[in-house]
Amino acid sequence: MKRQYWVNILCLALLIFAATLTLPTYAEEEGNATSNMEILRQKIIADKKLLVASNMNLTEAEAKAFWPVYDAYQKDLQQIDQRLNKVINDYATAFNKGAMLNETATQLIDEAIAIEMAEANLKRLYVPKLSKVLPGTKVARYIQIENKVRAIVRYELAELIPLVE
Repeated sequence: MKRQYWVNILCLALLIFAATLTLPTYAEEEGNATSNMEILRQKIIADKKLLVASNMNLTEAEAKAFWPVYDAYQKDLQQIDQRLNKVINDYATAFNKGAMLNETATQLIDEAIAIEMAEANLKRLYVPKLSKVLPGTKVARYIQIENKVRAIVRYELAELIPLVE
């Protein structure tokens, strides 16, 4: 059971990572690429929800109250992921141009830190909401699951993104 849990977490994190990156497309293929990314995004959402459901052990009453809060959190988290995607793409663009200007590097790191702070603030905002519908141990468990998924995504990003020159 525990091994399958980690396999599920890793697979989900890799899918989330893949979905956060924007791939260059040709203009004539843009519509098809957009629909394929939307299909992938919907699959990731469903897979993550299944992972959470299978590891939360929610009662029927807890589930009824939890899932709307979960959905709202995911929607807000998606906005943070879009910011992360943008800063990664901005970094890639700057990196591919050659030596990075100090000003560009400073702007990118400021945005990266702001994104990390936004994610921490989002958790801080949602813990009281979760605490209204779940006991503390289940709130902690849910935050742990989110943290594990995010840690794997960040690890994959860290491995793929080269150091600034």
